Amino acid sequence: MALTRKMLQTYGLEADKIDEVIQAHTETVNALKDEIDKEKSRADKLQEEASKAAGLEQKVKDLEKEVETLTKNSEGKDYDALKKEYDDYKAEVAKQALHGKKEEAYKELLKDAGIPEKHFAKILKYSNVDGVELDEKGKITTAKEIMKEIKEEWGDHRETTTQGGANTPTPPKSNGGGMTIEEIDKIEDAGERQAAIARNHELFGF
Repeated sequence: MALTRKMLQTYGLEADKIDEVIQAHTETVNALKDEIDKEKSRADKLQEEASKAAGLEQKVKDLEKEVETLTKNSEGKDYDALKKEYDDYKAEVAKQALHGKKEEAYKELLKDAGIPEKHFAKILKYSNVDGVELDEKGKITTAKEIMKEIKEEWGDHRETTTQGGANTPTPPKSNGGGMTIEEIDKIEDAGERQAAIARNHELFGF
């Protein structure tokens, strides 16, 4: 049943109280609509990823058929080469699929830490995403430790809102900087690389 002024009047509410109820109801409905839109967008994105995964799986199946056919009709050398190609490709598909799951789990932590989505790509580039472990539910097993690292290394880019005032960004930390993007990219250790990024955050547009 729709919430109307006429219905509220039957409860004996005064006009100003009716206005307050209608306003609160409208805000609640709008908030729910926004949440629905966000979930729909996320569902569409997951559907797109699922379609890509289905395409990769089909390619693996096609390659399996080629291997089976060549097993029956070839004399070893060609079969061995194709078998290696198949094994390598299958391993790469599995690697990509696992990376995608880890990346999604990492994004959830960034979101929970209050990091704006516009920074996700840059942060993921310099984070050891492949080094995390997932549980049976697809969640990062060391979520608390990773969350702490995110807040320490990327806390300057969190969105903070204070009631009754404008957002006040935390001033960026700096330990001297002095490195170039190329030098930072060459750092193999993920922890050291993140620390270097934090010290030279202005190079990355943060």
